[in-house]
Amino acid sequence: MLPLHLLIQNLLYDVSQVAIPFDNVDEEQIQKPQRWNPADLGRFMVFFGPISSIFDILTFCLMWWVFHANTPETQTLFQSGWFVVGLLSQTLIVHMIRTRRLPFIQSRAAWPLMAMTLLVMVVGVSLPFSPLASYLQLQALPLSYFPWLIAILAGYMTLTQLVKGFYSRRYGWQ
Repeated sequence: MLPLHLLIQNLLYDVSQVAIPFDNVDEEQIQKPQRWNPADLGRFMVFFGPISSIFDILTFCLMWWVFHANTPETQTLFQSGWFVVGLLSQTLIVHMIRTRRLPFIQSRAAWPLMAMTLLVMVVGVSLPFSPLASYLQLQALPLSYFPWLIAILAGYMTLTQLVKGFYSRRYGWQ
């Protein structure tokens, strides 16, 4: 992605996160006081950090081999596809790690966080199709991209949930 894409992606993500203070917490998380252990953060990053990299690489492969965005002339298509996957996965991870439960089914975020997440995701998917696309050096994605997008996000969420289950059983979940 271009530096501009990273800035826009981070700005949109930050906007979606302004609703976090209005979120609720699962009941079992507030039954007894929890201690935060800074050492757990490093372990958490080791377990969850590589998941995004795996799906970035899968997105690269998709854009390179399926959509043939592998020349300087098609770099905007490549960057647009990566931009959308990156923003949506980055936004969804908040719902994945905010609970030990199955997100959206067993535990839902408060409506402000859900609404902001949805809004940012819609904006992110729409940007390559918008009049701003040329200014942002993005381009419209082919309709055949979207089943792949759903598959990548479903895989991302599934792997995150599996890792979360393992991590939670082994180290607990705070």
